[in-house]
Amino acid sequence: MYFDKSGQTNTEQTLKLAFERGKELGIDEVVLASSTGETAYKALEIFTGFRITTVTLHCGFREPFKKAMSDDVRRDLQAKGATVIMATHALSGIERSIAKKHDGCYPALLVSDTLRLFGHGTKVAVEVSIMAADAGALTGNDILSIGGSSRGADTALVLKPVGQSDLFDMRIREIICKPRAF
Repeated sequence: MYFDKSGQTNTEQTLKLAFERGKELGIDEVVLASSTGETAYKALEIFTGFRITTVTLHCGFREPFKKAMSDDVRRDLQAKGATVIMATHALSGIERSIAKKHDGCYPALLVSDTLRLFGHGTKVAVEVSIMAADAGALTGNDILSIGGSSRGADTALVLKPVGQSDLFDMRIREIICKPRAF
């Protein structure tokens, strides 16, 4: 499925398409990006019977020492059965800090920009799957991974997850949906 444009307006359809495809394939794990928790709450409504892992922005991403997802929201999502991970972005990390101060070419940022050739949501979906794997939240089986272009979700993938140290062993098996224009 291709959306005419990227963004939050695609969230519900992205989640429903991913849920249906996951059921067809026998996949029961979903990883999704959710900075504030809004997308995670929608996923909890749709992904019945799935292990849901929500990955949020690391503390200080937008403002030093500030969390994007409040502790109350995180606790509530966990009480409702979701795993919530707050971690440094797998495809930027310390390289983003170096790039701010120095010119040069940095491998993780190149991987990030290469994935953005398919849309920002594709990059996010790959990245949150790595972050969830690194946090020990996944079984190693194929998963659904969902990302977005800013707020909400507009991209869903079926992939074989890996941690950062094995990035090139990841396999994007299917693109369930993504924006055509981004």
